Amino acid sequence: MPHHPVNTSEVPGGPFGAELRAKLASHENVLATLSVDLSVDLRFATGQLLLTPQRLLAQTPGATGVQEWTLAPSHSLRLVDHGGVATLELHDAQQRLALWRLTMGLHASALQLVQRFEQQIAHLQSGNAVQQQAEAVPACPVCHTALPPDSDECPACARAQPAKTSTWVLLRLWRFAHPYRWQLAAGFGLTLASTAATLVPPYLTIPLIDDILIPFQNGKQIDPMLVLMYLSGLFLSALAAWGLGWARTYILALVSERIGADLRTTTYEHLLKLSLDYFGGKRTGDLMARIGSETDRINVFLSLHALDFLTDVLMIFMTAAILFSINPWLALVTLVPLPFIGWMIHTVRDRLRTGFEKIDRVWSEVTNVLADTIPGIRVVKAFAQEQREAKRFHDANQHNLEVNDKLNKTWSLFSPTVSLLTEIGLLVVWGFGIWLVAHSQITVGILTAFIAYIGRFYGRLDSMSRIVSVTQKAAAGAKRIFDILDHVSNVPDPAQPVKVGKVQGAITMQNVGFRYGSRSVIRGLDLNIRPGEMIGLVGHSGSGKSTLVNLICRFYDVSDGSIQLDGVDVRRMAVADYRRHIGLVLQEPFLFFGTIAENIAYGKPEATREEIVAAARAAHAHEFILRLPHGYDSLVGERGQGLSGGERQRISIARALLIDPRILILDEATSAVDTETEKEIQKALDNLVQGRTTIAIAHRLSTLRKADRLVVMDRGEIVEVGPHDELMAKQGAYWRLYEAQARRAEEDAQAAGLVIDVVASASPVVHARDLIAAR
Repeated sequence: MPHHPVNTSEVPGGPFGAELRAKLASHENVLATLSVDLSVDLRFATGQLLLTPQRLLAQTPGATGVQEWTLAPSHSLRLVDHGGVATLELHDAQQRLALWRLTMGLHASALQLVQRFEQQIAHLQSGNAVQQQAEAVPACPVCHTALPPDSDECPACARAQPAKTSTWVLLRLWRFAHPYRWQLAAGFGLTLASTAATLVPPYLTIPLIDDILIPFQNGKQIDPMLVLMYLSGLFLSALAAWGLGWARTYILALVSERIGADLRTTTYEHLLKLSLDYFGGKRTGDLMARIGSETDRINVFLSLHALDFLTDVLMIFMTAAILFSINPWLALVTLVPLPFIGWMIHTVRDRLRTGFEKIDRVWSEVTNVLADTIPGIRVVKAFAQEQREAKRFHDANQHNLEVNDKLNKTWSLFSPTVSLLTEIGLLVVWGFGIWLVAHSQITVGILTAFIAYIGRFYGRLDSMSRIVSVTQKAAAGAKRIFDILDHVSNVPDPAQPVKVGKVQGAITMQNVGFRYGSRSVIRGLDLNIRPGEMIGLVGHSGSGKSTLVNLICRFYDVSDGSIQLDGVDVRRMAVADYRRHIGLVLQEPFLFFGTIAENIAYGKPEATREEIVAAARAAHAHEFILRLPHGYDSLVGERGQGLSGGERQRISIARALLIDPRILILDEATSAVDTETEKEIQKALDNLVQGRTTIAIAHRLSTLRKADRLVVMDRGEIVEVGPHDELMAKQGAYWRLYEAQARRAEEDAQAAGLVIDVVASASPVVHARDLIAAR
């Protein structure tokens, strides 16, 4: 990627900002920054990394000066994490060049730096490949297998199993839990207190049996006050356990709900910031399942099972301490089944983790069928494909059932085996305890208390074993969520965006190139568009017209060269600020479920009713809107159901008019409507283009005759530029397109006339207006 000027005085970096600024060139753009907070020997220290299109600069903690490495195709940046500490390593083909460490709180920022770094290296690698051999067969950077033509996805890697999910991924949820750390601390204190309260009753059974019940059997009188004291202790401990347990459950449930809500919101907001190429490779149902069911699963884990796990751990350790304080030998016997249970948990955990990941993928297949079929129900019914779609859903659902059955075989054997081991352990304790009582080493009361504690001990072990499956489900869900959060947009905001002031509308394209994967779509394109000028893009399908419009809208970033707005590279502007000055009218307008007024005001939600009506009038939509039952408050069905294609198009034009953009993009705005509707839409477009820089795509060349200049594209290159009359006089590419279209229109008219003649001869009662309309 080329240099982009940047205001280096705004480069962040705390105490190291001045040194880094001194190293940056005046026109060197900062692509990404990362603050590191640990030294190599794991001491807290501050440092920073800066990535530019040409270099990686670093102020390493504990080192003096600024290190720098010129980017090369052999470089790689690797990020690994373990036990709450992440390690970032820079390598070349032979050795490791540098190492940095940081806490997990900076993990997301580190991932963004790595992905931007990999994009730059991939760009360098593709550039070298083009220079060395223009027609070279591209290879997968992972397995080095030759890629299929026009594809950047490796079939071998696509078939490979996804990387295993580590349970450590759950630690990354601390990013969302950190704002509620004090509530979590209070919940932990309440958990500790309530667990301690539940351990009091078994301890009070020792004096109840040894000092009251057994002496009574031997003829000694019962002391009512002593009994009342012990019973009061049992009641108070039960009451305290109830109150503390209620408080800790309530607090932690509130916190977990908020963490889940923050997780959903953050994931959705990040999803909206990703570029279009990400959505092109994802299914709607899969993304809906991740944000919906996966976050719900994590929320249930945090609110219920994580709390239970914490209680179980505390109960085991506190119970073990009490058991050893009562009788160490009997306590050791109690722990006999523990190694076997731990071995089973370790063995089954990996199978459960991979199984739940597969279940998630299979379940997304079920939701994908729903996401495809329900929005497209009109097409399904039009082609009578109800049975086919029902079979698709049945097959996906059956696959989901088979995968779940396979995992349940493992899980159904695991839980009863743990229960069996705990029962065996209880029998061993009973046998050894009776032997100790018989040899007068412990009392009956101590054995009874031991049995009560052991019941709780083994009950918690059994509960912890069951939490294994829930934990693996949550880890699998967290991985799928963080797969979204870790993805970096290919159309990123710059580190120091240039503020967009008043826009004149001059667009300059210099040596623009763009590739879809390994396929070059646009090459060496140069074009200057003056403020307020209307440009018509024409050419055969696949010539690159829509791709060029996508680059101007910055749905994608150029692979080579630059696109400038009023002399400023658009990549130096914040994406949202730049797009606020662009109005887009598509061939198939998309309307949201809501009222007519809400759809018109989508780009300007704060617009008044007067502004909405004015925009609708200018778009020639006011008349048909007033004919609707509730006027501007009439509900529009999903995707604009209930309105004709021309009505939807005029609403989309009103939507573009309302934001008053300086740049207007018309992508086949009149190609999908009849002639009468086209006239209405054309009147609306005439109002829309006035005083704006307009770029219009149209297959019907007659609709572009009002354009100031026509740009003829072929195979990603501009072959002709000029007004309609001038290009027709040249008799070049545009003339051939126009003549071919005129011949086609004439043939269609002749065919329509033949049909009318046949109909007229068969049915003499044909009205003149019908003939005129048909022609």
